[in-house]
Amino acid sequence: MKKIYSLVVGLLLTASVWAQAPQKMSYQAVIRNSSNALITSTPVGMQISILQGSSTGTAVYVETQTPSTNANGLVSLEIGTGTVITGTFSAINWATGPYFIKTETDPTGGTAYTISGTNELMSVPYALFSANAGVGGFTHYLGEPYLGGIIYYLYKGSDGLEHGLIVAPTQSTSLAWQTSPTLVNANRTEDGVYNTTLMTGSPVKTYITSLGAGWYLPSIDELTKLWDNRYDVQKALRTGGYTLLSYNPYPSNYWSSTEYDATDALVFDFTTCAIGTNGKTSSFQYVRGVRAF
Repeated sequence: MKKIYSLVVGLLLTASVWAQAPQKMSYQAVIRNSSNALITSTPVGMQISILQGSSTGTAVYVETQTPSTNANGLVSLEIGTGTVITGTFSAINWATGPYFIKTETDPTGGTAYTISGTNELMSVPYALFSANAGVGGFTHYLGEPYLGGIIYYLYKGSDGLEHGLIVAPTQSTSLAWQTSPTLVNANRTEDGVYNTTLMTGSPVKTYITSLGAGWYLPSIDELTKLWDNRYDVQKALRTGGYTLLSYNPYPSNYWSSTEYDATDALVFDFTTCAIGTNGKTSSFQYVRGVRAF
């Protein structure tokens, strides 16, 4: 396959990070034919691929365009605005590079690409990276609608990946923790999945199960995290037209999945920001499901 002798003149974000228009970056290259002669003032067919990992890596985004070279053989185009073949430009996670730009060119303006070249993208425009990676290198953000709920807690695990907690957009009416109080050893303050699995004879668990796979009753610590980041959650819930977290009127208590003893379980009061206990058969508490990712 013949080579393209190309020079990347500049990379420039041409749309606001949060604009409604698609993200894009400018790309320029000098096009020469197999005889090393400039191809001037001619429409050329181009396929542009963003490759991840190496010059032969996976194509995370591919598009085609038909720009025209100028009198100096220079072609200018905006990657992200062509006819998409595969992928989504705005969804590229620039933090997981390196990335390479592969161009394939048909000097006659068609799709019989006979000239090819690949250049490593040595740096990513900051605004593109920020739009995708968010503050602190996160691709997700607090208050983001995700997996059927709203993200309210984020962290990076030892695996280097993002993890977090999501709260359901709706809540139950008041429900009892158990119909017949008994100790089930759901005593973890930080692990709602563990606790929920152990809950028996529970109207609360029946409701959580109805939400679908992956949802569970939060532990008391997971409820506390929800309180800590309630600002972002409430904004997202209100914007989405969902059920807001309850403060007033009473009840504003949410059941946790953490037991206190055989007769009581821990609750979190969103009006007073207080952890307390309530009898498991009490039906004056709301239930809000959460899930992890």
